[in-house]
Amino acid sequence: MGVFEVDISNWEKEVSQSDILTVVYFWHERCPWCMRLSPIFDSVAEGYSGKIRFAKLNILENQANQETATNLGVMSTPTMMFFCSGRAVGQVVGFMSEDDLRKTLDEMLGRYRTCLKQSTDLRSYIV
Repeated sequence: MGVFEVDISNWEKEVSQSDILTVVYFWHERCPWCMRLSPIFDSVAEGYSGKIRFAKLNILENQANQETATNLGVMSTPTMMFFCSGRAVGQVVGFMSEDDLRKTLDEMLGRYRTCLKQSTDLRSYIV
């Protein structure tokens, strides 16, 4: 699938309702470290097709994107947040090499598997 853009209009569908681990990369065009990390992020995404979904959110594109980032606790760019069934399971702040990014992605895949096993359907407890 590759890397796709996400914003408030498609956040629910693409991130909250995703049944696959989703990494959202918070960036903007005035961030020099983002400009260095973006091609690495795009390149690495190809190797994780079917395992992880890769999304980008430009925090300076509009007010809603800024509010989304702020509400999620994003304090600086670049930041990557990992979501499991709409819940944040990890966050990485700052530039990283391709090797470090791959290690982080592999670690998050492990967390994602654990997340699914530890989740409980609360409907079974409703009387």
